[in-house]
Amino acid sequence: MAEAQNIPAGSTTAGSIAVAAESTVATRMSAPPSFDVADFPVPHGREEEWRFTPLARLRGLHDGTAVASGEGVKVEVEAPEGVTVETVGRDDERLGKAGTPVDRVAAQAYSSFEKAGVVTVAKEAVLTEPIRISVHGQGGVAFAHQVIELGAFAEAVVVIDHTGDAVLAANVDYVLGDGAKLTVVSVQDWDEKAVHVAQHNALVGRDASFKSVVVTFGGDVVRIHPRVDYAGPGGEAELFGLYFTDAGQHQEHRLFVDHDAPHCKSNVAYKGALQGQDAHAVWIGDVLIQAAAEGTDTYELNRNLVLTDGARVDSVPNLEIETGEIAGAGHASATGRFDDEQLFYLMARGIPEAEARRLVVRGFFAELVQQIGLPDVQERLLAKIEAELEASV
Repeated sequence: MAEAQNIPAGSTTAGSIAVAAESTVATRMSAPPSFDVADFPVPHGREEEWRFTPLARLRGLHDGTAVASGEGVKVEVEAPEGVTVETVGRDDERLGKAGTPVDRVAAQAYSSFEKAGVVTVAKEAVLTEPIRISVHGQGGVAFAHQVIELGAFAEAVVVIDHTGDAVLAANVDYVLGDGAKLTVVSVQDWDEKAVHVAQHNALVGRDASFKSVVVTFGGDVVRIHPRVDYAGPGGEAELFGLYFTDAGQHQEHRLFVDHDAPHCKSNVAYKGALQGQDAHAVWIGDVLIQAAAEGTDTYELNRNLVLTDGARVDSVPNLEIETGEIAGAGHASATGRFDDEQLFYLMARGIPEAEARRLVVRGFFAELVQQIGLPDVQERLLAKIEAELEASV
């Protein structure tokens, strides 16, 4: 278990803090970001950013042997009035504006897609209904790029659902104008053999607010890489995540928040539950506070609940600070088995053991599920958690 660390307001601490003795901030060890696949060597698993990933199970996404084939994925967008939905070519200037690929798979995805989806919310538009994007795997290998852009002072909620079977590498860009507010819920509910590797880039404008909720259930290997940059001061980012890892699954979430503008905030909270032999969850949280980012306020948290023997968690929070003029910064990580005292407390009051276990796990996830704010999505995810727990009884 990694020890929680806090840096109080006004701290003069500078430099790098690593939670695990072998950990370093991967952003300083990786190849420079690039849209060119050739700029990234083929990973072998010894690299910091790949050491937890089962490369042999990526089906060739990491070494260039995977090529688009089969039906790929079918993408459908449901949007309320006032939202522009487009399919554009590779030369569209809006592509890649939110961020550059930081590893070989992301660069391969950018180099290989044929058409990209662009969803635009006009300046000052306030949507009362969510935008829903369905990504359904139909077999084969696919490369994709999606852009969601909000004009200044616009407000929107986007739900992205991933289902079916596919080998998918994708980049997703979120571009927020000044004062805009965007909430994105990305659900990975793939079939058991699917592989999904994606980089999510958020560019947060001046005084804009970005909330991301990443929910991962299905798939053989899922590796999601959310990244946040600030285009001006006053921006806020909240990154929440929920994952339930079953036997044999590998679920990896690698986050990077780059505080490169002053007086911005970030809050990261991911929670996961694991059950079954060789269930493997990885959470890497990198936060960099650059010298120019005075007045930054940031915190990151990861909690993992191990329900059965045979499951494994790797949790590594990293915090790097280059200025002493911060409002506050901290991080915490903890992994533990099911709490027998909580179970005993509920059973002593006449609640059967199976139901008591469900109540504890449901309570563990409740805080994050409530962040979604869409009753139909929340109910569906709670039902999925119940189904996962039924399998472990």
